[in-house]
Amino acid sequence: MTTGSETQDMLQPAQSGPNIAQRRGREGKKVGEQILKVTDLTVQFPTEDGLVQAVNGLNYDLQMGQTLAIVGESGSGKSVSSMAVMGLHDTRRARIGGSIMLDGQEIVGASAQTIRRMRSATAAMIFQDPQSSLHPFLRVGWQIAEAYRAHHKVSKSVAMKRSVEMLDRVGIPNPARRAKQYPHEFSGGMRQRAMIALGLVNDPKLLIADEPTTALDVTVQAQILDLLNDLQDEFGSAIVLITHDLAVVAEVADEVLVMYAGRAVEHGTATEVLAQPRHPYTWGLLSSVPSISATGSSLRPVRGLPPSLLNLPTGCSFHPRCDFMERVPGGRCIKELPELIPPESQSDRVTRCHLAEPADIFRDEIAPSLDGSEGRSHE
Repeated sequence: MTTGSETQDMLQPAQSGPNIAQRRGREGKKVGEQILKVTDLTVQFPTEDGLVQAVNGLNYDLQMGQTLAIVGESGSGKSVSSMAVMGLHDTRRARIGGSIMLDGQEIVGASAQTIRRMRSATAAMIFQDPQSSLHPFLRVGWQIAEAYRAHHKVSKSVAMKRSVEMLDRVGIPNPARRAKQYPHEFSGGMRQRAMIALGLVNDPKLLIADEPTTALDVTVQAQILDLLNDLQDEFGSAIVLITHDLAVVAEVADEVLVMYAGRAVEHGTATEVLAQPRHPYTWGLLSSVPSISATGSSLRPVRGLPPSLLNLPTGCSFHPRCDFMERVPGGRCIKELPELIPPESQSDRVTRCHLAEPADIFRDEIAPSLDGSEGRSHE
């Protein structure tokens, strides 16, 4: 008889490699010191159809040397919140409230000049599609060199030397020749490496990676993740990883923030959230991951579709899709928005749910299906 624990094993955070305390810090900012603090962040977009509430009351902080994974379906607010951290929203079309403290500097309401100075030098972002992020008519090396010159008063030759060094550092073979090529001459994996080189050329303290491995095959995905880990170990940078791939989260994340309909619904260490999740939405994400040992019928994806951000449901935004709403008396899921509160004796972990004993439900009803043991015949 097969014991069946491949899914759980796959989703256990990796234990190899240095932890946060062991990662080498960088000059001027020690590993473990706070680099980012997001407080009550809201991002809204006025439209002809109404107000899109893309992010609502988001709170988290991040330390140097730490990797925070933000997970959730499309439209949950992952990318929108991170673009706010980078100051990339057009304030003429977006209403941004709350506070974003990046390396001691308030981003919300800051001048365009201040935000430009912070970008690349303090924080950089790797986008999902390097093909559209790299200029198609400029050589790759020159694009990296120009990003370096924007923050350093150096000659073109010095900047190009730095560009070649960065291409070599991210594992691109023959970097001097490749620096003279255009993006279309690179493979998908090499373009993503070039984007990482572009993001790291100014040695930023914070790196935001938005679905950096989505369009890549699994072998290249593993190489990119290893590269990010190695570079973080070298520089001690903080990383915000935006993804929907829980296997990726288990591989690299120290903490996990689960978002749904613009709000945080669960936040804790990767070990806590992946091994003992407490929110039904997190259960649905975990149950959507295939197991090698489980049959296809054991998959339990989240039913239905995410709500419209123009017209969020009353109470808990997840209640129209939740299979456990009836276990909460008094219709509270429909009437009351759950507070984001820590369970007893776990002050560093928070969950937004009305269920009284979510840990027991997960242990008895959800976990067995994750390892494929539910409904399996015994020898």
